[in-house]
Amino acid sequence: MAKKKNFPLRIDPTLYKVIESWANDEFRSVNSHIEYLLREQAKKAGRLPNKRDENGS
Repeated sequence: MAKKKNFPLRIDPTLYKVIESWANDEFRSVNSHIEYLLREQAKKAGRLPNKRDENGS
C-alpha cells in the first residue's frame, strides 16, 4: 500500500465542528471522514480511476 501524503489543512471552525460531528456519527476519525468525502466526490466527478484501471485490467 502506498504511503499517505500529509499536509496541513486550514478549515473554518464551524465547518470543522460539522465534519467532526458527522464523522462521529459514522464512527470515523475526522481525518478519515474528510478523506472519505473527498474520495466520494472524486469518484462522482469521474476523476478517480476504477480499481480495475489501477490494476491494469
